Amino acid sequence: MLLAQRMSRLGTETAFEVLARARALEAQGRHIVHLEIGEPDFNTPAHIIEAAKKALDDGFTHYGPSAGLPELRAAIAADAGRRRGLEFTPDMVVVTPGAKPIMFFVILALADEGDEVIYPNPGFPIYESVINFVGAKPVPIPLREEKKFSFDLDEFLSLITPKTKLIILNSPQNPTGGVLTKRDLEVVAKVAQEHGIWVLSDEVYLNILYEGKFETITTIPGMLDRTIILDGFSKTYAMTGWRIGYGIMPPKLAEHVTRLQTNSNSCTNSFVQRACLAALNGPHDEVNRMVAAFKERRDVIVDGLNAIEGISCLKPKGAFYVFPNIKATGKSSSWLEHYLLDKGSVASLSGTSFGKHGEGYLRFSYANSIENIKLALERIEKALKEL
Repeated sequence: MLLAQRMSRLGTETAFEVLARARALEAQGRHIVHLEIGEPDFNTPAHIIEAAKKALDDGFTHYGPSAGLPELRAAIAADAGRRRGLEFTPDMVVVTPGAKPIMFFVILALADEGDEVIYPNPGFPIYESVINFVGAKPVPIPLREEKKFSFDLDEFLSLITPKTKLIILNSPQNPTGGVLTKRDLEVVAKVAQEHGIWVLSDEVYLNILYEGKFETITTIPGMLDRTIILDGFSKTYAMTGWRIGYGIMPPKLAEHVTRLQTNSNSCTNSFVQRACLAALNGPHDEVNRMVAAFKERRDVIVDGLNAIEGISCLKPKGAFYVFPNIKATGKSSSWLEHYLLDKGSVASLSGTSFGKHGEGYLRFSYANSIENIKLALERIEKALKEL
């Protein structure tokens, strides 16, 4: 089959590949502990589901505006502004089927062939994939364990060139659970303003933060006019399968991103948007309980991993992932990922699934029960002793 050359530049998200291998083993009768997939294991809160049912009964089964239903855009602007101490307007909001389209549309709208885009590595693999796909040059900024998975500011500054068009930030971060400090963001903001560079701030784990205050680059004077916030409902409200996210950006850019939406998806599902209104305006008790459960699980898995010979693990401040160092095992990340699945019946992801700077690490999602996490820890320890 003769495909367009650009298809050779498109990557993937290996979590789904590992999930498929794990499911195949389960089909053979194996019991697998799933720590590979990055989604909450909680059900969507009942009042959100009821709102979707009502929306169907009320006729929200037709096309809506490409940028999103006006009432949802207004609610997003109000909620996002309150959480960040800022003021957003509805014309800054574009609602999309999941948060990934914002990533895709923004990079497509801003980066020409030959432009450079700085992105975190290890980081969400779709950043690099889309940068490559549009013909821009991906420029990784390594996240260092010794920096608590932030980046070295001098190293960051050395990557800025006249071709730098966009900087991607992610905090709290996937896969490490690290967070950026105010100082980190101030340096990025200064560079962005001095050189006219856009910033895409992936804040999808904003509400899953265990310690400290959430910091966003948009609160730094002058950055609201050159920053795109990427956020969504999947993680906070356990709505991964509903496929709805959004971007907040300067209105003029929002117009272009909306045009890309019109050309690709037309619009986002109308009754799901009505359910998201209930998510934003309804009770948050279940969300708070979910985050508290994640924090408890985090402590269990971090303590358990640090008790296993050959593994050391920092305690993440946000999201629901740990990124333990496995270099003392003497094995590569990819080899150990396969070994733990085949030998230990524990599904994880190689650190290199998130970029070359992930070598020497694994990612475990602790979006699973404490019982299963403890079982996984027992299996990992046993498997490593048999190396």
